[in-house]
Amino acid sequence: MQDAALFTFEYSLHLLFQTQKRIMMKKTFFILLAVSLFFSACNTKQNKMADNPFFAEYGTPFEVPDFSKIKTSDYIPAFEEGIKEHAAEIDAIANNEAAPTFENTLEAMDKSGALLDRVSSVFYNQFSANTNDELKAINKEIAPKLAAHSDNINLNAKLFERVKTIYDEQKELNMTTEAKNEQALNTEQTALLDKVYNGFVRGGANLNDEDQAKMREINGKLALLYPQFGENVVNDRIAYKLVIDNEKDLSGLPESVKDAAAEAATEAGMEGKWVFTLDKPSWIPFLQYADNRELRKEIYTAWMNQGNNNNANDNKENIKEILKLRLQKAQLLGYKTFADYAIDNNMAKTPENVMTLLTKLWDAALPMTKQEAKELQAIADKEGDHIILESWDWWYYTEKLRKEKYALEESELRPYFSLANVQAGAYELVHRIYGLKMIRRSDIPVYHEDVEAWEVQEENGDHVGILLVDYFPRASKRGGAWMSSYRKQMGAGDDFVSPVIVNVGNFTKPTANEPSLLSIDEVQTLFHEFGHGLHGLLSNVKYNTISGTSVKRDFVELPSQIMENWALEPEMLKIYAKHYKTGEAIPDELIAKIQKSSQFNQGFITTEYLAASLLDIKYHMIDNVEDIDNLDVLAFEKQTMSDLGLIDEIIPRYRSTYFNHSFGGEGYSAGYYVYIWAAVLDSDAYQAFVENGIFDRATGDSFRKNVISKGGSDEPMTLYKNFRGADPSIEPLLKKRGLK
Repeated sequence: MQDAALFTFEYSLHLLFQTQKRIMMKKTFFILLAVSLFFSACNTKQNKMADNPFFAEYGTPFEVPDFSKIKTSDYIPAFEEGIKEHAAEIDAIANNEAAPTFENTLEAMDKSGALLDRVSSVFYNQFSANTNDELKAINKEIAPKLAAHSDNINLNAKLFERVKTIYDEQKELNMTTEAKNEQALNTEQTALLDKVYNGFVRGGANLNDEDQAKMREINGKLALLYPQFGENVVNDRIAYKLVIDNEKDLSGLPESVKDAAAEAATEAGMEGKWVFTLDKPSWIPFLQYADNRELRKEIYTAWMNQGNNNNANDNKENIKEILKLRLQKAQLLGYKTFADYAIDNNMAKTPENVMTLLTKLWDAALPMTKQEAKELQAIADKEGDHIILESWDWWYYTEKLRKEKYALEESELRPYFSLANVQAGAYELVHRIYGLKMIRRSDIPVYHEDVEAWEVQEENGDHVGILLVDYFPRASKRGGAWMSSYRKQMGAGDDFVSPVIVNVGNFTKPTANEPSLLSIDEVQTLFHEFGHGLHGLLSNVKYNTISGTSVKRDFVELPSQIMENWALEPEMLKIYAKHYKTGEAIPDELIAKIQKSSQFNQGFITTEYLAASLLDIKYHMIDNVEDIDNLDVLAFEKQTMSDLGLIDEIIPRYRSTYFNHSFGGEGYSAGYYVYIWAAVLDSDAYQAFVENGIFDRATGDSFRKNVISKGGSDEPMTLYKNFRGADPSIEPLLKKRGLK
């Protein structure tokens, strides 16, 4: 019995051992399998990262993005990794056990998020200038994630506490003169600290948990509504075509306009016809010259009803939702209205200050506009057209009045404004006033065949930056003109990073018979956007957060708008306005006509702009959510214009449903006024060049040193007065526009 029991016991031990052995083997197997899968995943991720151009240097001249290697599938992985890396960097800063200092908190924050910046700059530039359905889908997926990531930073209590500690210490130091000299931050560091601290406060850092949750929800919703608004406008623009198959309906149109329409028809598969679109170089010449009034009305009506066709692209409900969310956001932060919230961060400071300026200009411009309308009606009457002037007639009779008053037609100017010559003129200007050289580069990657790459150099050959220019309309590009950056300038000394800037426009395209020949408006737009470009290119600021165009919104238009002043100066025209066929300089007779007509139609130009500015700010001065819930967008727009006394023959430059400045994002919301605010500055600043010679190098160097190169490193009015020596006067603007 004992032997049997012993055998049974030993056998049981044997079985137990074998079982344990099998278990251990299984455990080992699964451990090895897990390790294998882990390293396989790591290798897969590394391979994906290795194949993704955002995860390594581009290896191109000046590290311009290598567009040929960037695939649509690269964006989401790069965004997700960028968010992950940035979140880790922010977490490390927030949880740093060392006492907060400018270096370990503010500088560290400024340097963080490099990968996210890298992919964001490429994606959003492509999204605006060269989009497709895949990019639109990516934006819808990534926008809420980016909004949440931004909120995670703005609402990070530990991080804000570190920033606030430094901010409070500096306030205290500034009250103590002796300590200030030794321990206080310099001007640029102070500007960075102020911007970051105010960004936290405006982002909701001081809110309680419940209100922070509301803020996150609001920001997430707005992140989807903004691109949807813009996408709806683009969809309506692309969907419309005025197709003409009877050549008689082209009566009055210049040959160049007809040629462009014929080529547009061929591209649309309608060879033998003529197609006009809602791209500016197409619909504006049609309104200016087409004798067929009904067709002018048709294309004009299509243009002014973008986003207002009661279809899938309708923006009226989007506007109400955006307004409601913005008001809720502003009131969470303690502001009465969104206008108060938005303008508090600008030079103007309050909506009341903005309204004072806009009203003063409105009162000066409206009588001029009424007089212009009478003159246009008189022209129509004299020609026996038997019409009552409407908004779709304004452009047409303006051209006739221009010819009658000044013997000048815009069509006779275009041959002197080929795109190549206008570019050359703008580049010669900056050579004279800043000593810059512009060198065309064929070895730098571009994202579309229309894009040109230019290297900007100092007079001595030192590299300044890269400028990409993309000037022609296409279905993949949104309307308008703008400047942006693929890489901002930052750093100093050995750490200096040069900028990669882009100027985008929608100018008249070349045809089979002619190069791109620009209108006066397009000429001024090119100079304007090049001015923005220079603001980014000539930046010389250490910190990325405040470099280039990262300034208060009503200051950012100064470097762009001052450039427009040179465009039509007689001395400037003699430099670049050469006939595209003969190369002959523009005749003195034409220059004289341009000068005499410089204030022509200024009532219309000023009033349609001010009408849009006032509409924008009036929307954002609504202080009650219930009022927005009950808002009829079209009725509000009509009533606002009626209250202003806007004449029926004019509509706002942007009607509500396609007002991208106001509803396509927060950059210019409650801030479309900034162009006229900056116009006061640019008109006054340009007087310094008039007084010293418009090509005076010393004045140019002073403007570059004191304004353009400074980014947001000091208060705008301080920078302005450092250049001008005094506060700006409104008188030069009133005189320039004939409003005085």
